[in-house]
Amino acid sequence: MKRVLIFSLVYYPRFIGGAEVAIKEITDRLPENNFEFHMVTLRLDKTLPKEEKIGNVLIHRVGFTGECKDSADSLRFPLFINKYFLTILGFFKARTLHRQYKFDAIWSMMASYNGFAAMFFKYNFPKVPYILSLQEGDPIDYIKGRVGILYFLYKRIFTKADVIQTISNYLADFARSMGYKGGIEVIPNGVDTKHFEQNYLENELLDLKNKLNKKDGDIFIITTSRLVVKNAVGDIIKALSELPENIKFIILGQGYEENSLKKLVKEIRVEERVQFLGYVSHEEMPKYLKVSDVFIRPSISEGFGNSFIEAMAAGLPVVATPVGGIVDFLKDGETGLFCKVQNPESIAEQVKKLIDNPELKNKLVENASRMVKDKYEWDLVAKDMKERVF
Repeated sequence: MKRVLIFSLVYYPRFIGGAEVAIKEITDRLPENNFEFHMVTLRLDKTLPKEEKIGNVLIHRVGFTGECKDSADSLRFPLFINKYFLTILGFFKARTLHRQYKFDAIWSMMASYNGFAAMFFKYNFPKVPYILSLQEGDPIDYIKGRVGILYFLYKRIFTKADVIQTISNYLADFARSMGYKGGIEVIPNGVDTKHFEQNYLENELLDLKNKLNKKDGDIFIITTSRLVVKNAVGDIIKALSELPENIKFIILGQGYEENSLKKLVKEIRVEERVQFLGYVSHEEMPKYLKVSDVFIRPSISEGFGNSFIEAMAAGLPVVATPVGGIVDFLKDGETGLFCKVQNPESIAEQVKKLIDNPELKNKLVENASRMVKDKYEWDLVAKDMKERVF
């Protein structure tokens, strides 16, 4: 039995992003008779218990709580202070747990606040192997600049790791730039293709279309994104001005940009063409993709982007920007289309190309679907993590 302690900023069921999905999908696929996973993470929401088991992970939550109605990206005072406390509280909790369980390895999900806690643990227990996973999506220069005077200490989150696993070649370069000289395993995130390619009853899809007021002849663009600057959702909204009136935009996600994006919608007078649907669970998401026609996320930066391969698995053509880890899986004209960064006119141009050329659209969908099944199934990812990392 191998006991692994995970350090994560937040986790299910209240906070779910690409990193949290990766932890759950991987740990759920590793047999309980071989692996025992524990996690130190923030509690934040007072409705969450201090300890509970979700899937194959026993979760130990720390920090003070309150009425938590925001996403992890947009926590308000005083809850956001918890992120700083996690660097110390997480370490002390991990030290206490180690005395009880004697962990065989620790695993930090991202080099964030929780990464400091993992690094402090490694200093105190140097014989325990330390795994660091990089899933960062923000621009690298922004990440480095945000650390400020603690940059020297931040680098040690990387250099103290025994092995670093990244979800893209782009993030492998990031690890090297931080002075890491050890082994790097590039293992991407995955997708549950059976979940995203599932078929729904026609009446079920019709009910959702009616709910979203999708009329005959309407074309739905969809994005499943955190509403943050780096995902550039505003560029899609601006692109609507260059597209026919029957092209509508539905947005699944939350974040600190929501109010400014709603203001933009009013300013350019496309209120009747944009719907903010907020948080939609992973269970329900495939249905929304199935009633849509094109997936777009014109990211300014991207570590990998689970949402893209989920849309591919659901059978949607994808428009994205050639940044970060996206170039690992999206080949222009083969598995999707590239648009220019921060260029709404380029987004509109690629949407028109898909509308006017159904043969191209079908080709992209077919190639992308095949690629996702061959390379990005979570079962394959979990197998690689077991054999190459744990």
